[in-house]
Amino acid sequence: MFKFLGRFIAAAAMVAAMAAPQFAAARDYDNYFWNDQFGNQTIKHVFVITLENEDYSVTFAPNSKAPYLSQTLTSKGALLVQYFGTGHASLDNYISMISGQGATPQTRNDCLTYADFQLTGITPDGQAIGSGCVYPSVIKTLPDQLKAAGKTWRAYMGDMGNDPSRESSVCGHPALNAVDLTQNAEKPSTAYPQGDQYATRHNPFMYFHSIIDSADCTANVVNLNQLTQDLRSKATTPNFVFITPNLCDDGHDAPCVTGAPGGLVSADLFLQKWVPIIMASPAYKENGLLVINFDESAATVSFNASGAPVITFQGDTCCSEQPGANLASFPQTDAIGPYTLVENNYGGDQTGAVLLSPFIKPGTVSNTPFNHYSLLKTIEDIFGLDHLGYAGQPGLLGFFGCVSSDVVARTGGQFAECNRGH
Repeated sequence: MFKFLGRFIAAAAMVAAMAAPQFAAARDYDNYFWNDQFGNQTIKHVFVITLENEDYSVTFAPNSKAPYLSQTLTSKGALLVQYFGTGHASLDNYISMISGQGATPQTRNDCLTYADFQLTGITPDGQAIGSGCVYPSVIKTLPDQLKAAGKTWRAYMGDMGNDPSRESSVCGHPALNAVDLTQNAEKPSTAYPQGDQYATRHNPFMYFHSIIDSADCTANVVNLNQLTQDLRSKATTPNFVFITPNLCDDGHDAPCVTGAPGGLVSADLFLQKWVPIIMASPAYKENGLLVINFDESAATVSFNASGAPVITFQGDTCCSEQPGANLASFPQTDAIGPYTLVENNYGGDQTGAVLLSPFIKPGTVSNTPFNHYSLLKTIEDIFGLDHLGYAGQPGLLGFFGCVSSDVVARTGGQFAECNRGH
């Protein structure tokens, strides 16, 4: 977190100067259709790459430092202009993507201590009531659902296990109720020439006892180096793939402990390496969907009368997002070391996202509001699963389907399609 905040300070003047570009709405449904070359095939493999801490107006600006993402990939798929994070800082966003759970005060502050969740109840809409970080086994996740439905999943983590004194190379997390030593990147050294830029807080699978207490954790939460081998055939490619780059490659740190630039520059280089590998895989080419999103948007930085930094999160929401069962009213002010954090609201602000699939018309631009709960809902719909937590919120939109979105997936009936004028 401290590196994350320091980056905001270094970028304060630049962030303040940024202005958001305008994109025209595109709801001409005829324009979303293309050759029906895939017949009645459906999406069967979903890949998610999550990057860090950028505002939509920066990532997708004409002068973006990530031209591969903002220009090349948007031209090949769909740009979700109104995609929002669900909170600040990082961890609560990742947790929402795979469980539908709202934040706790601890997950909002990235769980500096890997504390067990103290459960006192569960709301009618599936929200765990209590405090802490690592949810009890009664709180289920997307991997739990997939396993029950006979589907496969795997999470691929950049740098996990580089320094085995910090974390294992499989199912890597701190000891329960211990300080999380992965909060900051570790510089390269004689002992560990690559350094270690793995962050547990960017690996949401580590925050659920239903996963970490299962043998599935060591089998399915692995180092990113395993991905290339798994992509060689459809049979070895999981139905659900979640990819977290290391703290440099996801754009979190800037500069990085290795000397790389970090930020959007390094994130774009990561995508230039891995997206073609994924898109060339048999599973993606036949029936894949790749989602590239960001956990949350950026913040603004000011300084108080004493010269200490004040980090302000606007906290905008979309999609009638709820604050959850465990947060006090907003705005809130927290002190972490020398930093004062001001949170005006509980949302994660506008980040944008990109969808790539053989079933999506290249160059699609969507202005429908979505968030991380929409992502979870979409994946659950793809695999015919129930909706967890806030993914089941009445009125929440999934990415596809005529009644819910302006993004058409030509999947032969997997989603309700628009036939207006066609």
